[in-house]
Amino acid sequence: MKYIILSISILFLIVGCQKPQEAALDLKGKKTLLKEQKLKLKELQHSIDTLMASIEKEEPSKEIVKRTVSTIQLKSEEFKHYSEIQASVLSDDMVMASSETGGRITYLKAKEGQGVKKGQLIAKVDMESVTKQIDEINTSLGLAKDTYQRQNRLWEQNIGSEMQYLQAKNSVEQLEQRLETLNHQLTKANVYAPLSGVVDMVALNEGEMAAPGQPIVQILNTYKIKVVANLPENYLGKIKQGEKVEIYFPALDLTKSARVSLMGRSINPANRTFKVEMNMTNKNQQLKPNLLAVVKVNDFTAKDALVIPQELVQQEISGKEYVMVVEGKDGEKVAGKKYVEPGESYDGRVQVLDGLTTQDEIILVGARTVKAGDMVEISPKEISEK
Repeated sequence: MKYIILSISILFLIVGCQKPQEAALDLKGKKTLLKEQKLKLKELQHSIDTLMASIEKEEPSKEIVKRTVSTIQLKSEEFKHYSEIQASVLSDDMVMASSETGGRITYLKAKEGQGVKKGQLIAKVDMESVTKQIDEINTSLGLAKDTYQRQNRLWEQNIGSEMQYLQAKNSVEQLEQRLETLNHQLTKANVYAPLSGVVDMVALNEGEMAAPGQPIVQILNTYKIKVVANLPENYLGKIKQGEKVEIYFPALDLTKSARVSLMGRSINPANRTFKVEMNMTNKNQQLKPNLLAVVKVNDFTAKDALVIPQELVQQEISGKEYVMVVEGKDGEKVAGKKYVEPGESYDGRVQVLDGLTTQDEIILVGARTVKAGDMVEISPKEISEK
């Protein structure tokens, strides 16, 4: 290397010393001098090349550094893309337990959050007024029956008028029907749970007056719930009733699958969506009404797709996208760059539409630290990105 620098220095010295001489020459002289200088430069370049070849032979060769990478063999597989739609959990059954008759609530042991079973006693309503009416009717009925018996005996002896006999009979029948009605009304004093579930709300307290049909407690059937979502209208052709979907509950970090049990028959003109419901069982009471859910709808599926981790797709300043692969060169493995056309991506994976084949070996770890042409060696074990 010292000889090369010395030769170049001599060349510049020769050229520098001849500047005054060049200024004194005419055009023909300058051309002759240029020809001579080119010949000297050629001879000097030959000398430089000879010295460099000699140095390369005598100087020990530099060791080629290979970059360690790990790779994956590209293969075709099924690729699915999902759209995530926000939804919520609702109780499949929600009923109000109420009294069929009015009165003051004398018994109420249900509390919010309490589990109840179908047919369980929830509350009692004071039926004192009905009881008094029953007592009065029983008294009147006794007299009416006695009168009827007397009229019946007289009628059998052809004594008295038929009208008196019929009036006495009719009086007994009316009082008996009235007594039956009151006794039936008395059975309405007890309020029972119409279904099994959880008491969600207590509308009235013990001691308050309840009107006929007025709700006393609200009961949710949390053993059967449904997930309700409003999907944009452009999903009409992408989801069908009976189709299985995945449902994710972020608060529980839980994923379940369910089938679409109901699809809305109309589009909401306000937000251009339609309703979708998925019925689910909830035996362990883990899913609560109004819990946030995310419905994953499969809106794109590709068979035999080439799929790679999305992080392996890199981009040049020009915007062209590429991945790093392992190629063969002179019996050695080198890093290569292949331009690709990415397609749909989901959950960290992207479909490659063009640019790769199943014969390609993709650099997985080390893809961002190597450049095209670098010698590489493949590690049998996973290595960390540096």
